[in-house]
Amino acid sequence: MEMLNKGASKDEIFEETGQAVGVFDASFSVNRGEIFVIMGLSGSGKSTMVRLLNRLIEPTAGTIQLNGREITGLSDTELLQVRRKDMSMVFQSFALMPHMTVLENAAFGLSVSGVGEQERHARAADALAQVGLGEHGASYPHQLSGGMQQRVGLARALANDPTILLMDEAFSALDPLIRQEMQGELIRLQQEQERTIIFISHDLEEAIRIGDRIAIMEGGRIVQIGTPKEILNNPADDYVATFFKGVDVSKVLKAGDIAEKHTDNLITVNGSVHPFTASTETPYSYLIDEQGLLQGVVSTKGCNGNNTDMQALQALRINGHHSIYHDTPLHEVLDTVANTPYPIPVVDRDGLFHGTISRSRLLQTLSHS
Repeated sequence: MEMLNKGASKDEIFEETGQAVGVFDASFSVNRGEIFVIMGLSGSGKSTMVRLLNRLIEPTAGTIQLNGREITGLSDTELLQVRRKDMSMVFQSFALMPHMTVLENAAFGLSVSGVGEQERHARAADALAQVGLGEHGASYPHQLSGGMQQRVGLARALANDPTILLMDEAFSALDPLIRQEMQGELIRLQQEQERTIIFISHDLEEAIRIGDRIAIMEGGRIVQIGTPKEILNNPADDYVATFFKGVDVSKVLKAGDIAEKHTDNLITVNGSVHPFTASTETPYSYLIDEQGLLQGVVSTKGCNGNNTDMQALQALRINGHHSIYHDTPLHEVLDTVANTPYPIPVVDRDGLFHGTISRSRLLQTLSHS
């Protein structure tokens, strides 16, 4: 520690002492209900990091706090309770018991905790249903595919109903298509349950797809923390920039990230006659109510710059107009934007208008990738 504090490198310390530095000077907070991805190259310290959080590896120095409670100061008995109730871990290896059924494997953690058979089987069955394996409780691990076996491992962790889910490269041993399927499953579960998830990965596309924020590690240190968009636009150093080089921005950015909001093509509707002046430069306008909710799209090409009342406005409304949600990944809106004559309105899940995406705006964004 003294050598580290004086600026010695990992290699220098290993050469002189034979000790490997796993994690050093790593300070961060994880927000309730977010998926926080820790990623880096092999040997960067990411797997050591996640094992420090539940003290599978004891930290040499520093503190770890869960809701203000210091984990590093707990006795073995207290730590055991934290691991059983507050933190569950999903490993890269499925680690299923081959002689146990799927239901018994999912209930294993509860069995170790002393939960009665009826309750643990009920909770395990519920967890299996959450991951789409409700019909496979009586099967054995060898009867399942690799992706299904990893779902059992996830169900085993969920059965404890943990506050925090620690996932150490949980999908990296799976085939690419099954990995994508499991990533989608995790996103679906997160939308329903909003658990706090710390996910270790070396796959940048995986981190971008599932992570609310990403921490990038190098040589045991955290180099940068931010959303995928923040890191892409403002990399902390050349290492991070190289990491993100060649990333498809359409898979990083969402519709709301590039939506533009112009006042000259907005028409506020309050239920009464509302004159407006159409501009030849803005052939399409967007109707919003006083709360900012999108009401429709109108074609103002034929107005010739004249004031038009509400009755005429309704006649100009486009039937069945397209709109997209602000949290839709950009690569999913390419066809819609390209094949719609007007800039696509972007709204949130409540219908609040966030702006529009035009073809030129989309091309400008994609040209930076």
